[in-house]
Amino acid sequence: MHKLIRRAAVATAPVATAAGASTEGGYRHGGCSHGGRRAGLRRRAWAGTCGAWRLTETAAPVAFVLIITAIGLATPPDIHLASLLIAAPALTAAISTTRTTAGTAALSLTAAVICDVQDGLLRSPILPTHVAALLAVSFFLVAFCSARERNRREATRLRAISEAAQHVVLRPLPRRIENLRLASVYRAAETMAEVGGDLYAAARTPYGTRLLIGDVKGKGLQALDDTATLLGAFREAAHQHPTLPRLAAALEGSVRRHVSEVREVDANASERFTTALLVEFPPGDCAMRTVSCGHPLPLLLRDGRITALASPAPAPPLGLASLDPAAYRQDTFPLAPRDLLLLYTDGLAEARDGSGAFYSMTDRGIPRNAAGSDPESLLREVLDDLLRHTDGQLNDDVALVAVQCAPAV
Repeated sequence: MHKLIRRAAVATAPVATAAGASTEGGYRHGGCSHGGRRAGLRRRAWAGTCGAWRLTETAAPVAFVLIITAIGLATPPDIHLASLLIAAPALTAAISTTRTTAGTAALSLTAAVICDVQDGLLRSPILPTHVAALLAVSFFLVAFCSARERNRREATRLRAISEAAQHVVLRPLPRRIENLRLASVYRAAETMAEVGGDLYAAARTPYGTRLLIGDVKGKGLQALDDTATLLGAFREAAHQHPTLPRLAAALEGSVRRHVSEVREVDANASERFTTALLVEFPPGDCAMRTVSCGHPLPLLLRDGRITALASPAPAPPLGLASLDPAAYRQDTFPLAPRDLLLLYTDGLAEARDGSGAFYSMTDRGIPRNAAGSDPESLLREVLDDLLRHTDGQLNDDVALVAVQCAPAV
C-alpha cells in the first residue's frame, strides 16, 4: 500500500474543498445548478470527442492499408510496396489500443500477401521475408501496447488510492462555521505527483473557530506521515487549549514526540519540520487572532485592496520551536463584515513565470471578478490567475483557504 501511494498521483489536480463539491477545471469548488449543467455539457462534448477519436483510430490505419494495397495492385509488378504496410500497425500502436493494433497488423499482413502474389512473388523469398518482418514487428508492437495499457490501468488505480489517502488525511472544510464562510482548494504541482505536504484544517471549539494551514518539509510518504500527525494533533488539541500560544506549544510537543518515534527508522528525522499558521476567530466577533510558526499570515482583501498581514515576531516552524507558550506571539487583527482573508502555502508565493518572476497578489492586484466576491469565487479566480502567471506549470503544491466574516444566520 505504501509503495502504491508513493508512486501515485494526487488527482489531476488533486484538490480538496467543501463537502459536496464538484470537480471543474482541475480543481474543486462548491457546486451549483448552473455549474452542474455546464459540467454535463462538457461531459457530453468530451464523450462525442472521444467517440470521434476512436473512429479515427480505427478508420485511419484501415484507409492507409487499403490505399497502399490499391496502389500496389495498380503499379507494375517490379515495384513492390508491400514493405510499406509495416507502417500501419506501427502508427496504430502509437495512438490506439492493443486490439486495434492487432487487427491492423492482421489486415496489413493479408494486404502484403495479396500485393506480393499480385507481383508474382508467390515462390520468391521476398514474400516470406515480408511476412516474417510484419509478424516480428507486429508482435513487439502488440506487446508494447499491452504493457502500456497495463501501466495506464495501474496509474489510474494509483491515482485513486492517492486521492483517497489525501482526502482521508485532508478532510474537506465545511462551507460555513458560525459567522464564517469558508472555501478551500488543493492543487498538486503535477498530475503524476507524489502526495504533497500542504495541509489545512478547521475546528469549531468553545474558544472560537480555529484554522490551521501549513506546509510540511518534503514530499511522499514522509510528508503524508507528518501531515497526518499534525492534523490529528490539531483536531484534538484545538478543543483543549484556551489560547493559541498554548495550542501552538501543544502541537510542538506532538511534533517532537512524532519525530522521536520515527528517528529509529529515519536517520534524518531531526530535520523534519512544518511551517504552520494558527488562526482563531472569537465567537460572534469579526476579529482574527494568529500565531505564526514560520508561516506567512493571510492576505486581507478589503474595499478592492490587498494587504499582506505580517507578524513582527513569528516563531520557528513546528519541530524547531519551543514548548513554552510564552515563546509564541499572538497577533490580533480587527475585521469588517465581508472582508476576505486568503490563507496560502508557499506554492502560491513562490510560483514563477517563464522569466523567473515570483507571483505576487499584492503587486498584481485582486484578480478579475474577485473583488467583493465570495470565498469560492475568490479561490477560483486566484488559482486561474496563478496558472496564467505560470503558464499552467506549478513547481510546488498549492493549498488555499478563503475565509469571509459574514452575518450569522
